[in-house]
Amino acid sequence: MSTNSAPHVLISGAGIAGLALALQLVRSGIRATVVERADAPRPGGQAVDLRGASRDVAERMGLMPGIDARRVHEIGMSYVDGRGRVFGRMSMSDFDGEGAVAEIEIARGDLAEVLLEALEEAAAAAPGLVEVRYGDRITALEQHADRVDVEFEHASPASFDLAVGADGVHSATRRLAFGPEEQVATPLGGYAAFFTLPTPADLEPGWFALRFVPGIAFGLRPDRDPATSKAILTLRSEHDASLRGDRSAQEALIRRALEGAGWHAETILRAMPEASDFYFDELVRIDLDEPVRGRVVLLGDAASCGSPLTGMGTATALIGAYLLGEHLAAGHDDVPAALARYARDIAPFVEAGKKIPGGGIDRMVPANRFAAVMARAATGVMLSKPFLPLVRRMFAAGGPDLALPTVRPSTRRAHAEV
Repeated sequence: MSTNSAPHVLISGAGIAGLALALQLVRSGIRATVVERADAPRPGGQAVDLRGASRDVAERMGLMPGIDARRVHEIGMSYVDGRGRVFGRMSMSDFDGEGAVAEIEIARGDLAEVLLEALEEAAAAAPGLVEVRYGDRITALEQHADRVDVEFEHASPASFDLAVGADGVHSATRRLAFGPEEQVATPLGGYAAFFTLPTPADLEPGWFALRFVPGIAFGLRPDRDPATSKAILTLRSEHDASLRGDRSAQEALIRRALEGAGWHAETILRAMPEASDFYFDELVRIDLDEPVRGRVVLLGDAASCGSPLTGMGTATALIGAYLLGEHLAAGHDDVPAALARYARDIAPFVEAGKKIPGGGIDRMVPANRFAAVMARAATGVMLSKPFLPLVRRMFAAGGPDLALPTVRPSTRRAHAEV
């Protein structure tokens, strides 16, 4: 536990939420220790968007120059048939940057790189305030009225004023402090996968092309480097615990779903075994009554996840990190009270971030051939000019209209000067 007035905060997870919080804390003169089980920063990842309040956070934190330099430039989303012919388009300009493709898109790994660079700069200006430790993880924690005692896989045990779980949807911190994952996770009827592959020569530059067939929706999305693209797959499937951590079984499920699907299904299948960034996980929703338990607080997907179907995971994580950092800076003399105020302020963003535009996987991925034919017809109608206002309202519902609460009035100016 810290001996001065500012707390010492432990952050589990060096993803977007963890790095953003560490940056906020160091800039406020609060000591932070970040532990990450991966051996190094994780590059790549699919593109995530910043809009509404999350864009406001990025601006307040002075991140926009780095983000602008690494943006994925997308024109919009196109829907294709088995021969690659486009039968519907959702351009970014038609939705003022608030549709399925936002004005600001950046790969998750690139956003983490922006945050790491900013954190290194802040750490250089305040030596000794932050430690980022890769290849380690929390194995046990014990709460007391004024501290949290923590054991690690490799480092010696230590005490902290506060422990933050920013370690993702399968959070170990949440399991240790809140209970088993099964108590808070609801399977949504499918799985998501993505990985990098060489861009096919006939892919329309700048467009996220998507095809849906019975059981799977699959697409190719632009990268910052035009030579590569991301294969994005959403599969309908019942919960299967045996898939967890078994890449060969995961690939087999994808192969069965893509067999005979046309367009670039074979391209994706050929590239999949060699992909070094292959990602596969179940689509689940995480619901917690409160993200705070004593002196442990959860952040990002660990606290609230609506699944990748919402497109709001990174936005909610960034907003949460900013608000938690602000509340700890403004009220570090009373950590429990600061956490209570944070829980209050993040709640509306959590609820908005779990809403899935257009419904769940039942609408996004057709169950059979008849449903696929109907989905194609409905897509063509919904993306016609008369229906665009309705679709705009569907995508705008929730997060973008929520304004950030004011915690410290001088924050915007202070971060802009960093």
